[in-house]
Amino acid sequence: MNPARINLHLVSDATGETLNSIVRATVAQFEPVHVVYHRWSLIRTRFQLHRVLEGIEADPGPVLSTVVDRALRGDLEEACQRLGLPVVNVLDPVMALLQEQIGEQAAARPGRQYKLDADYFRRIDAIHFVLAHDDGQAQSGIAEADVILVGVSRSSKTPTSFYLANRGIKAANVPLVPGLPDPPGLDDPRCPVVGLTLDAESLIEIRRHRLKLIAQGHSAGVLRQESADYVDLDSVKAELLWARRLCTRRGWPVVDVTRRSIEETAATVLQLMQAWHLRREREIRPA
Repeated sequence: MNPARINLHLVSDATGETLNSIVRATVAQFEPVHVVYHRWSLIRTRFQLHRVLEGIEADPGPVLSTVVDRALRGDLEEACQRLGLPVVNVLDPVMALLQEQIGEQAAARPGRQYKLDADYFRRIDAIHFVLAHDDGQAQSGIAEADVILVGVSRSSKTPTSFYLANRGIKAANVPLVPGLPDPPGLDDPRCPVVGLTLDAESLIEIRRHRLKLIAQGHSAGVLRQESADYVDLDSVKAELLWARRLCTRRGWPVVDVTRRSIEETAATVLQLMQAWHLRREREIRPA
């Protein structure tokens, strides 16, 4: 049986990230389905909307929109009605709820969530921090971190750090390497420390892929010698066990990322950060 196929038009007056997130979460609930995405971003004039309408007419399909300008919305809805196509403005239910609760009409200005405010610059600062403190670099600056991720090589520390940075979180990551002294600067950390781990088979698969990427420029003999323990099942199991015991000894919570996406791992780290701060508040709160 061939999967159902639909054209889906995502029309946004900003970057389209809101629509992308909503559609990704929703389409994942349908299987099998083949969605052909038509993404139309930064649509803020009638001229730009005309190009969108031509595309919708050429490849008819449902339309999801986050356009807030009333005139453009009206033109889009009128065109979809003429073509017999459904159109949903996904912000409407939330907007209506907040207008009712706040007692104020929404401003209807496109892209307001992307203004250059303090939160924006906090995210930029966090990204710079991750770049400077990736893989154990600049140990002296770890005291400024909001969270420190530790784990063996290729345990998703870097991508998780960058995802957290996009939330304004300064995340340092420190590799755990058997045979080396415990990571410096983590004896009395001023922020939460979270360990990342995964099952040995998954880690070996990731490491093998990594080795293929760096194979150029190395002689085969040198590469085989350097990577023998790196992808050996018994060695990797021992490495993971050592790292988990280190985290247990230090009292650091451990997140198994084997079947977690980066987004899910980051969400769990944020929960652990919140729990850590609550514990610290209780500890320093006067009796």
